[in-house]
Amino acid sequence: MTMNTVAAVGARADVCGLALAGVDVVFAEDPDAVRRAWRALPATVGLVILTTEAARALGDTATAVDPARLTVVMP
Repeated sequence: MTMNTVAAVGARADVCGLALAGVDVVFAEDPDAVRRAWRALPATVGLVILTTEAARALGDTATAVDPARLTVVMP
């Protein structure tokens, strides 16, 4: 059985606390960094938590690239 992990992508100030819950955090401070981080996520990531800014930078990419990967946007 493959275990999926959880990752969070966004500005350091917005996602760093999630590491305390065992989330793999990826700091991305601008839209280009967000897109690079998204492409670099390992296949084992089953859930990606995005900041509002990160979701905006990805647009439809977050669901179009891999519909099996669940994405959620932080309020």
